[in-house]
Amino acid sequence: MPTPTKGARLGGSPSHERIILANLATQLFEHGKIVTTEAKAKRLRPLAEKLITKAKRGDIHARRSVLTTVRDKGVVHVLFTEIAPTLADREGGYLRITKVGPRKGDNAPMAQIEIVTETVEAGRTNRAKVSSAPAPARKTATRGPAKKAAAPAAGSTAVADGGESQVSPDAPTQEAPAEELVEDTNERDEATSEQEQPSDDVNAEEAATLEPTEGEQKA
Repeated sequence: MPTPTKGARLGGSPSHERIILANLATQLFEHGKIVTTEAKAKRLRPLAEKLITKAKRGDIHARRSVLTTVRDKGVVHVLFTEIAPTLADREGGYLRITKVGPRKGDNAPMAQIEIVTETVEAGRTNRAKVSSAPAPARKTATRGPAKKAAAPAAGSTAVADGGESQVSPDAPTQEAPAEELVEDTNERDEATSEQEQPSDDVNAEEAATLEPTEGEQKA
Protein backbone atom coordinates (compact mmCIF):
# COMPACT_ATOMS: atom_id res chain seq x y z
CA MET A 1 0.00 0.00 0.00
CA PRO A 2 1.47 3.39 -0.94
CA THR A 3 2.27 5.68 1.96
CA PRO A 4 1.78 9.40 1.53
CA THR A 5 4.86 11.57 1.64
CA LYS A 6 3.07 14.52 3.21
CA GLY A 7 -0.33 15.54 4.47
CA ALA A 8 -2.89 13.76 6.61
CA ARG A 9 -3.86 10.14 6.03
CA LEU A 10 -7.38 8.97 5.25
CA GLY A 11 -9.02 8.64 8.66
CA GLY A 12 -6.14 10.13 10.59
CA SER A 13 -4.12 6.97 11.40
CA PRO A 14 -2.45 4.23 9.31
CA SER A 15 -4.71 1.50 10.66
CA HIS A 16 -7.83 3.53 10.00
CA GLU A 17 -6.63 4.21 6.45
CA ARG A 18 -6.11 0.49 5.79
CA ILE A 19 -9.65 -0.26 6.99
CA ILE A 20 -11.14 2.46 4.78
CA LEU A 21 -9.32 1.24 1.70
CA ALA A 22 -10.22 -2.41 2.43
CA ASN A 23 -13.92 -1.52 2.71
CA LEU A 24 -13.74 0.52 -0.54
CA ALA A 25 -12.09 -2.40 -2.37
CA THR A 26 -14.76 -4.78 -1.10
CA GLN A 27 -17.56 -2.53 -2.32
CA LEU A 28 -15.81 -2.04 -5.68
CA PHE A 29 -15.48 -5.79 -6.37
CA GLU A 30 -19.05 -6.38 -5.23
CA HIS A 31 -20.77 -3.68 -7.28
CA GLY A 32 -18.30 -3.12 -10.10
CA LYS A 33 -18.18 0.65 -9.56
CA ILE A 34 -18.52 3.09 -6.68
CA VAL A 35 -18.62 6.86 -6.22
CA THR A 36 -16.30 8.40 -3.66
CA THR A 37 -14.04 11.39 -3.26
CA GLU A 38 -11.19 11.90 -5.68
CA ALA A 39 -8.58 11.47 -2.93
CA LYS A 40 -10.00 8.10 -1.86
CA ALA A 41 -10.37 6.95 -5.47
CA LYS A 42 -6.73 7.75 -6.23
CA ARG A 43 -5.58 5.89 -3.10
CA LEU A 44 -7.85 2.91 -3.84
CA ARG A 45 -6.74 2.40 -7.43
CA PRO A 46 -3.22 0.95 -6.84
CA LEU A 47 -4.46 -1.32 -4.02
CA ALA A 48 -7.38 -2.72 -6.06
CA GLU A 49 -5.17 -3.31 -9.13
CA LYS A 50 -2.69 -5.32 -7.03
CA LEU A 51 -5.54 -7.46 -5.71
CA ILE A 52 -6.78 -8.07 -9.27
CA THR A 53 -3.27 -9.08 -10.36
CA LYS A 54 -3.15 -11.64 -7.55
CA ALA A 55 -6.61 -12.91 -8.49
CA LYS A 56 -5.41 -13.51 -12.08
CA ARG A 57 -2.86 -16.03 -10.76
CA GLY A 58 -5.66 -18.19 -9.35
CA ASP A 59 -3.58 -20.23 -6.89
CA ILE A 60 -4.34 -20.82 -3.22
CA HIS A 61 -1.54 -18.55 -2.04
CA ALA A 62 -2.98 -15.62 -4.02
CA ARG A 63 -6.44 -16.29 -2.60
CA ARG A 64 -5.19 -16.26 0.97
CA SER A 65 -3.21 -13.07 0.29
CA VAL A 66 -6.35 -11.35 -0.99
CA LEU A 67 -8.34 -12.56 2.04
CA THR A 68 -6.03 -10.59 4.32
CA THR A 69 -7.42 -7.37 2.77
CA VAL A 70 -10.92 -8.36 1.61
CA ARG A 71 -12.47 -10.32 4.47
CA ASP A 72 -15.67 -11.24 2.61
CA LYS A 73 -15.23 -14.71 1.07
CA GLY A 74 -18.16 -14.22 -1.30
CA VAL A 75 -16.55 -11.10 -2.78
CA VAL A 76 -13.22 -12.91 -3.08
CA HIS A 77 -14.97 -15.73 -4.95
CA VAL A 78 -16.51 -13.21 -7.39
CA LEU A 79 -13.10 -11.61 -7.85
CA PHE A 80 -11.38 -14.91 -8.72
CA THR A 81 -14.13 -16.49 -10.82
CA GLU A 82 -15.80 -13.56 -12.63
CA ILE A 83 -13.66 -10.43 -12.59
CA ALA A 84 -10.18 -11.92 -13.09
CA PRO A 85 -11.07 -14.02 -16.19
CA THR A 86 -12.53 -10.97 -17.98
CA LEU A 87 -9.24 -9.11 -17.41
CA ALA A 88 -6.96 -11.98 -18.45
CA ASP A 89 -5.93 -10.31 -21.75
CA ARG A 90 -5.32 -6.94 -20.12
CA GLU A 91 -1.85 -6.34 -18.72
CA GLY A 92 -2.79 -3.34 -16.60
CA GLY A 93 -5.17 -0.44 -16.28
CA TYR A 94 -7.97 -2.48 -14.74
CA LEU A 95 -9.74 0.52 -13.23
CA ARG A 96 -11.04 3.81 -14.59
CA ILE A 97 -11.58 7.02 -12.64
CA THR A 98 -14.14 9.54 -13.88
CA LYS A 99 -14.82 12.89 -12.24
CA VAL A 100 -18.51 13.51 -11.50
CA GLY A 101 -18.47 16.99 -9.98
CA PRO A 102 -18.54 18.37 -6.45
CA ARG A 103 -20.65 16.92 -3.68
CA LYS A 104 -23.57 18.89 -2.28
CA GLY A 105 -23.03 20.17 1.22
CA ASP A 106 -19.24 20.35 1.60
CA ASN A 107 -18.43 20.82 -2.14
CA ALA A 108 -15.94 17.94 -2.02
CA PRO A 109 -14.71 16.80 -5.47
CA MET A 110 -16.27 13.43 -6.29
CA ALA A 111 -15.19 10.71 -8.72
CA GLN A 112 -16.46 7.36 -9.93
CA ILE A 113 -14.06 4.41 -9.97
CA GLU A 114 -15.08 1.36 -11.97
CA ILE A 115 -13.67 -1.86 -13.36
CA VAL A 116 -12.90 -1.75 -17.08
CA THR A 117 -15.08 -4.46 -18.63
CA GLU A 118 -14.26 -3.84 -22.29
CA THR A 119 -11.95 -6.32 -23.95
CA VAL A 120 -8.62 -5.24 -25.39
CA GLU A 121 -9.71 -5.90 -28.99
CA ALA A 122 -12.87 -3.83 -28.56
CA GLY A 123 -10.83 -0.94 -27.21
CA ARG A 124 -8.43 -1.15 -30.15
CA THR A 125 -11.25 -1.14 -32.71
CA ASN A 126 -12.87 1.85 -31.01
CA ARG A 127 -9.61 3.78 -31.09
CA ALA A 128 -9.10 2.81 -34.74
CA LYS A 129 -12.55 4.11 -35.63
CA VAL A 130 -11.90 7.39 -33.88
CA SER A 131 -8.51 7.82 -35.58
CA SER A 132 -9.86 6.92 -39.04
CA ALA A 133 -12.87 9.24 -38.78
CA PRO A 134 -12.51 12.20 -41.17
CA ALA A 135 -11.68 15.49 -39.56
CA PRO A 136 -14.38 18.18 -39.73
CA ALA A 137 -13.97 20.53 -42.66
CA ARG A 138 -12.65 23.92 -41.75
CA LYS A 139 -14.74 26.91 -42.64
CA THR A 140 -12.99 29.15 -45.14
CA ALA A 141 -13.75 32.82 -45.40
CA THR A 142 -15.69 33.64 -48.54
CA ARG A 143 -13.77 35.97 -50.75
CA GLY A 144 -15.09 38.45 -53.31
CA PRO A 145 -15.48 37.66 -56.99
CA ALA A 146 -12.34 36.92 -58.90
CA LYS A 147 -10.64 39.73 -60.70
CA LYS A 148 -11.63 40.27 -64.28
CA ALA A 149 -9.40 38.87 -66.95
CA ALA A 150 -6.67 41.17 -68.13
CA ALA A 151 -7.41 43.32 -71.17
CA PRO A 152 -6.13 41.97 -74.49
CA ALA A 153 -2.64 43.00 -75.52
CA ALA A 154 -2.03 46.04 -77.72
CA GLY A 155 -2.73 45.40 -81.38
CA SER A 156 -4.99 42.42 -80.72
CA THR A 157 -8.57 42.54 -82.05
CA ALA A 158 -11.63 41.47 -80.07
CA VAL A 159 -14.61 40.00 -81.94
CA ALA A 160 -17.92 41.72 -81.06
CA ASP A 161 -21.31 40.05 -80.74
CA GLY A 162 -22.26 41.04 -84.31
CA GLY A 163 -19.21 39.24 -85.68
CA GLU A 164 -17.30 42.43 -86.59
CA SER A 165 -13.78 42.82 -85.41
CA GLN A 166 -13.02 45.86 -83.26
CA VAL A 167 -9.52 47.27 -83.30
CA SER A 168 -8.17 48.51 -80.01
CA PRO A 169 -7.38 52.23 -79.92
CA ASP A 170 -3.77 51.58 -79.00
CA ALA A 171 -3.18 49.57 -82.15
CA PRO A 172 -1.04 51.37 -84.80
CA THR A 173 -2.90 52.43 -87.98
CA GLN A 174 -1.75 51.09 -91.32
CA GLU A 175 -0.22 53.65 -93.71
CA ALA A 176 -1.95 54.26 -97.06
CA PRO A 177 -0.09 53.54 -100.31
CA ALA A 178 1.91 56.37 -101.95
CA GLU A 179 -0.30 56.46 -105.14
CA GLU A 180 -3.46 57.12 -103.16
CA LEU A 181 -1.75 59.94 -101.27
CA VAL A 182 -0.69 61.61 -104.54
CA GLU A 183 -4.23 61.43 -105.96
CA ASP A 184 -5.70 62.93 -102.77
CA THR A 185 -3.25 65.86 -102.88
CA ASN A 186 -4.04 66.55 -106.58
CA GLU A 187 -7.79 66.63 -105.93
CA ARG A 188 -7.29 69.04 -103.03
CA ASP A 189 -5.15 71.39 -105.19
CA GLU A 190 -7.77 71.47 -107.97
CA ALA A 191 -10.55 72.28 -105.52
CA THR A 192 -8.62 75.16 -104.02
CA SER A 193 -7.71 76.60 -107.47
CA GLU A 194 -11.39 76.58 -108.53
CA GLN A 195 -12.33 78.47 -105.40
CA GLU A 196 -9.63 81.10 -105.95
CA GLN A 197 -10.45 81.83 -109.71
CA PRO A 198 -13.68 83.91 -110.03
CA SER A 199 -16.09 83.19 -112.83
CA ASP A 200 -16.54 85.39 -115.99
CA ASP A 201 -19.86 86.75 -114.74
CA VAL A 202 -18.35 87.93 -111.53
CA ASN A 203 -15.52 89.70 -113.45
CA ALA A 204 -17.99 91.51 -115.76
CA GLU A 205 -20.06 92.77 -112.85
CA GLU A 206 -16.99 94.05 -111.07
CA ALA A 207 -15.81 95.84 -114.26
CA ALA A 208 -19.25 97.54 -114.76
CA THR A 209 -19.25 98.88 -111.26
CA LEU A 210 -15.74 100.23 -111.56
CA GLU A 211 -16.10 102.01 -115.03
CA PRO A 212 -17.83 105.48 -114.82
CA THR A 213 -20.85 106.17 -116.92
CA GLU A 214 -20.91 108.73 -119.79
CA GLY A 215 -22.94 111.24 -117.73
CA GLU A 216 -20.44 111.12 -114.91
CA GLN A 217 -17.56 111.72 -117.34
CA LYS A 218 -19.27 114.76 -118.88
CA ALA A 219 -20.09 116.20 -115.53
